Amino acid sequence: MKAFGKVAVLAGGNSAEREVSLRSGAAILQALCDEGVDAFLFDPAEQPLFGLAELDVDRVFIALHGRGGEDGQVQAVLEVMDIPYTGSGILACALTMDKSKTKALWHGLGLPTAAASTVSANDLGSVDCAALLARLGGKVMVKPAHEGSSIGMGMARTADELAAALKEAARFDGDMLVETWLSGPEYTVAVLDGEALPAIKVQTPNAFYDYAAKYQDNSTQYICPAELPEEQEQKVRDLAVAAFNAVGCKSWGRVDMMMNSNGQLQLLELNTVPGMTTKSLVPMAAKQVGMSFSALVLKVLATTLDA
Repeated sequence: MKAFGKVAVLAGGNSAEREVSLRSGAAILQALCDEGVDAFLFDPAEQPLFGLAELDVDRVFIALHGRGGEDGQVQAVLEVMDIPYTGSGILACALTMDKSKTKALWHGLGLPTAAASTVSANDLGSVDCAALLARLGGKVMVKPAHEGSSIGMGMARTADELAAALKEAARFDGDMLVETWLSGPEYTVAVLDGEALPAIKVQTPNAFYDYAAKYQDNSTQYICPAELPEEQEQKVRDLAVAAFNAVGCKSWGRVDMMMNSNGQLQLLELNTVPGMTTKSLVPMAAKQVGMSFSALVLKVLATTLDA
């Protein structure tokens, strides 16, 4: 534990995912303290990030979700201060924070991802919603391109619904991703230090896996092991690692994917700072391989020792 030195757990921030981040940070901090690590919570919304340089911090555990934490900004500041940190680097974080560009890269590399189109908030008044809907199969999912935790997402089956969903998503972002509807099931795979953990199957009675299903409802089911045949389980894990490596990620992360109506896996997005709350999925997958929450936190932090 002494090798870690003084550890700052970055949590909170100013993104739309602030509350979730604070819960992740509290859980991580508790685990580190329980294991004897000299750690403390640092909220960039309440004090300047450059203040870390004055606190003799040896390394940082990033638990900031969303903008300002997962988009390369914090990573860049930490590199300027020469402080090692958990998770991926500047470029990978900036890329994966943009769902549209991540999908474009995956598509260009031949990795499976559903057809989609990106709409700018500046163009909302000129979008032919009927034509866009028809081109993407008649039913779509609308997502703010730079948000997480399903914030601002909506389903659309008519031109009017699509116009309304775009307007709602535009409250959170300047770019909206309109993606062909995937009928499921949905899987999520944690990648830890280059290896995939067991896949988790996500089931919700809601129309889709929205913010309430993730953090508020008790009706969402997380099935791990994911009830997949061994060969299919391996395909899911291999696809997650391929998607992770394709965008240059390292340390840890979580890849989300769904099946289409033909049973083909389609990549959705990649989270470079996954949630670490009591309802989070990475700890659930780690538990399946005998790794406690504290052991998971230490393993993620250990990836900074070679930085």
